[in-house]
Amino acid sequence: MNDEVKVDRRMLEALVCPLTQAPLSYDAERQELISKPAGLAFPIRGGIPIMLVSEARKLG
Repeated sequence: MNDEVKVDRRMLEALVCPLTQAPLSYDAERQELISKPAGLAFPIRGGIPIMLVSEARKLG
C-alpha cells in the first residue's frame, strides 16, 4: 500500500500544531505531521494535512 503523494515541504514548514502552536515534524513513512508537545500525529491524506484534533492519532 503505497499511496504516498508528494508533499510540499515549504507548506509543511509553515504549519504549526493547532493546540500548542509548536513546530511539527514530518514523518514521510507514515504520512503524518507530529506534534511532540501535544502528543499527536496529524494525518496527511492525498497530500493535504488534516489539522483537526479530532482526526489526529494520539502518540504513545
